[in-house]
Amino acid sequence: MLKKEIKKMDILSLAIGAIIGTGAFILPGTTFLKAGMINSVIAILMGGLIMVVIEKNYGYLLHKFPVAGGEYAFTYDAFGWKHALTCGWFLTLAYSSLVPFNATGLAFVAKFIMPGVLKVGYLYTIAGSSIYLGEIGIAVFALCFFAYLNIKGVKLASNFQNIMVLLLVGIVFLFLSLVIAKAGVANSYTATFLTGQRISLSNISKVLSIAPMLFVGFDCIPQVAEELNFEAEEASRLAVFSILIGALIYCSILFFTSFGITLEEVTRGDITWATGHTVEYYFGKTGLWSLGIALLSAIVAGINGFYMAASRLLFAMSRGKILPEFFGVLDPKYHTPKNAILFILGISLIAPWFGRNVLGWIVGTSSVGASIGYLYTSLSSYKLYKAEYNKIYLPSIFGSIAGVIFLILLLVPGLNSSLSMPSATIVIVWGLIGLSFYKFYDLKVVHYTKEELDELILNRDLKGD
Repeated sequence: MLKKEIKKMDILSLAIGAIIGTGAFILPGTTFLKAGMINSVIAILMGGLIMVVIEKNYGYLLHKFPVAGGEYAFTYDAFGWKHALTCGWFLTLAYSSLVPFNATGLAFVAKFIMPGVLKVGYLYTIAGSSIYLGEIGIAVFALCFFAYLNIKGVKLASNFQNIMVLLLVGIVFLFLSLVIAKAGVANSYTATFLTGQRISLSNISKVLSIAPMLFVGFDCIPQVAEELNFEAEEASRLAVFSILIGALIYCSILFFTSFGITLEEVTRGDITWATGHTVEYYFGKTGLWSLGIALLSAIVAGINGFYMAASRLLFAMSRGKILPEFFGVLDPKYHTPKNAILFILGISLIAPWFGRNVLGWIVGTSSVGASIGYLYTSLSSYKLYKAEYNKIYLPSIFGSIAGVIFLILLLVPGLNSSLSMPSATIVIVWGLIGLSFYKFYDLKVVHYTKEELDELILNRDLKGD
């Protein structure tokens, strides 16, 4: 059994740290400002509000099932183990893909703060991106270090997470305040993104389609439900707060970035890291190093948070006999899901070998996995709430529609928001691996009664049922 060691501050920093990762500092220049400042702000705020409503479904279900696995357990109780496997497996994709997404961001930061330091040991070029042994090395080190940290215990990992998130939030708002005081809101750079800019539904949908990836993190809370030392209702309120803080930080970094770069420069792609360029323009190398600390904090918090969430999800699925027992092995000393953490480490070690290209691929794959999790949670909320109260729960209707819309935006070919070919390939391969588990464990699960599976997956003894 997992230990109840997670406090309120721990869960808040877990959610915020998972929401605000590498993407918050890179996407303003690569995606947000290209789609238009107003369009992106609208999409981010819409995405945040959608997530707040979806979270209401999580809050209701977390109160009923305070067990590791979250969405997987909800889906099992509502629709059975086959749907639970589908939900849990694709949600694992969302979480585990964001571990290397953040780790590969370390080389991105080093490129600007310490140019050339990691460009040691040229290996090859893939899709126009040169791969160096030095860049791979720092990502591999980070992945291994935080795997070790998570195996050592959730308390140690949580304390580290708290420090990183406080640094992250503090530096972001400090920079925003300083640049407004120095340049003023009505500066010539920001004006290029506002003058004559039109609201475009196509561009709004493009940014909105990745909202599941942008805000994935609040839903990490149900994954560690067994380790909370406070009530589920409070956890739900903290989740909503983390979503609102996340939306505020995304918009703040987006707005701040516009103070030092023009629309023309963004459109042409002249500047590799727009946010870093703005910081250096106003505050020089000292400012760039400070931004590096903020981004490092975001990277660390993201790696750590998604290690925790993905490993608990795999642990819960193994305990429910839907995945091999390997994933359910706990470290004998620290009582953490050691093998699940090592599995995530293993698949994460693949990403650094593809260089910076992997950053773009993972945005789409993570959004698909998170959307499937949100859809199943909302459908489960609808079914279980109606069975309990004989009423329709409006957040479940809204969340189900939102989940379907997200998947349409991502999966229908030809749309401005649809997945790239590499992202689609990753999703298909991951689905085929999940199908192999389904085929194998279809024969195994039938040997368990529903009551036995209920106890294993919903942990009835823990709830006192």
